[in-house]
Amino acid sequence: MQGTPVASLVIGIASSPAERRHLARLLGGSDAFLIVSTVDQAREFLGVEAPTTATSPNGPVPAAAPQATAVLAEVAPSPQLPPPDLAVDSDRRVLRWRDQEIDLTRLEHDVLLCLVHAPGQIWTYERLHLEVWGNRHLGRGSDMHSVVRRVRGKLARLNAATTIHSVRGVGFRLAPV
Repeated sequence: MQGTPVASLVIGIASSPAERRHLARLLGGSDAFLIVSTVDQAREFLGVEAPTTATSPNGPVPAAAPQATAVLAEVAPSPQLPPPDLAVDSDRRVLRWRDQEIDLTRLEHDVLLCLVHAPGQIWTYERLHLEVWGNRHLGRGSDMHSVVRRVRGKLARLNAATTIHSVRGVGFRLAPV
């Protein structure tokens, strides 16, 4: 139909963790993306079986590609808004959930502020490190993981319906518990 927005999902396939991180950086601005190691993982995620081949007098004929449009529309999330009861007060550097507050360190505040302004969006390790620490150095990433662990604990203490999810080998995102 004309004029009807179509949800889209970008699928990246890369065999090594380094290639997957690179793809995540490239696709970070996309509404929805999936990075997998193999075509089979992509098919499994989409619930699509591998195409079969038929034979004809002229040799094998590949089957038509399955239509995944309906599946993509269900998979691609609509842009999420931060939970209305969750707020980061930058002036006082506190996290507020409903009527409760908890103090944040500068790093906790800066990490959480990035994630709250783009809930559901994956922030790559590199992008988050650049935004919060101001450089591209990743090292082992233990500094970032330590801050995220502390913020998760504070969200849990407030019984917030939101937490920080890890996206293995890529980064973090704010999402419902």
